[in-house]
Amino acid sequence: MSKGSGNSSDAVWNTKYGTRRVRVDLPTVQEAVFAAQGLTDDVEEQVEIAAGLIGASADEVRAEIARSKNIRQVRVRPRSPTDFPTEPRTFVVERKGVRRSLMNS
Repeated sequence: MSKGSGNSSDAVWNTKYGTRRVRVDLPTVQEAVFAAQGLTDDVEEQVEIAAGLIGASADEVRAEIARSKNIRQVRVRPRSPTDFPTEPRTFVVERKGVRRSLMNS
């Protein structure tokens, strides 16, 4: 793998089909914070994980985590067919055909 002459985040791969450029984008601060919050509940660990993902300072990430805590967290409850008794249920029936072999006797 050799680096391209342009952006340092672009990599050039030489394959048997020719050269392929691969663009590598670091996650945004919000994406890194979301990922860190999904991994742990400890705020300091979230700061360390998010800062490591994006290469930013811990203070910048800590400020973003504080902002995200102020946003109301919406939990999505899984739905089941019994949640909506008035809606008709959908059934999918797949029928396998009978295999008949032709034997020449």
